[in-house]
Amino acid sequence: MSRILITGVAGFIGSHLAEFLLARGDTVHGIDEFNDYYDPRIKRQNLGKAQANDRFSLVEGDICDEVLVRTQFEAFEPDVVVHLAARAGVRPSLQNPNLYHRVNVIGSQHILDACRDYQPSHLVFASSSSVYGGSLEVPFSEQNPVMRPISPYAATKRMNELQAHVYSQVYGVKVTMLRFFTVYGPRQRPDMAIHKFTKAILQGDPLPMFGDGSTKRDYTYIDDIIDGVVRCIDRPFDYEIFNLGESHTTELRTLISLLEKHLGVKANIEHHPNQPGDVPITYADVSHAREKLGYNPSFSMDEGIARFVAWYKENQGLA
Repeated sequence: MSRILITGVAGFIGSHLAEFLLARGDTVHGIDEFNDYYDPRIKRQNLGKAQANDRFSLVEGDICDEVLVRTQFEAFEPDVVVHLAARAGVRPSLQNPNLYHRVNVIGSQHILDACRDYQPSHLVFASSSSVYGGSLEVPFSEQNPVMRPISPYAATKRMNELQAHVYSQVYGVKVTMLRFFTVYGPRQRPDMAIHKFTKAILQGDPLPMFGDGSTKRDYTYIDDIIDGVVRCIDRPFDYEIFNLGESHTTELRTLISLLEKHLGVKANIEHHPNQPGDVPITYADVSHAREKLGYNPSFSMDEGIARFVAWYKENQGLA
């Protein structure tokens, strides 16, 4: 039974992770800013089950507040830290790159400094498949040089990987970086495609499709992501990077068809040109995670979309 500190605990991935760890007997302390990137009420609802557990505690605060970060490390004395807090999203980062740098780079610097000084056993740190940029060398391997990100968000996540490598080499902080590939499922952020499309289809609103629908994404169901994160919590490495994806691609037009199937409603598709920062494909090579972690993603898109739709219909009043 470990003491685990999770930043960004009220988010989509963080809240699922907290519930899983509490269910197996760990003690969890969360930090979350509850900012207005999307409705904070949704984040508070995400934590409902965790907050009913007496082994869960929470502080509301910003990782850019260095004093707050250090105070939480000193008081909680975590065995493991999972750093999920970040400004997410490719398109919003194009509008406000300074904010993304402040939160994702400077805020993460405070987490790394605290890990150096308070010495938890290791740090599990969220990166992103966005670091691969517009690479057409598919599937994407961790050996790819990832030198050409095409959004401020992607650049900050690559910077996180480099920051963490320095702290591993210079200060001996054990760090595992996780490149998540388009995570979806119950509680998915409302700004993400599957959530937005579901809402538009059910309300009869135009569904914006950027490009001709041939772009492909490696959509990863939340349970498979949590499995990969927990395997890293339980297996410290000096410094490793792992892709966590389904290792399967789905075209945008196929995704829309799956949503239509499970919602029982036809989409009113509205065509738009490709957007800046978008990439034609994401596709995870997960062989490294299979070998080192025993990671074995198992959810098909059909099953995952069915589960998301069922959750959405139950929660759409706030979702």
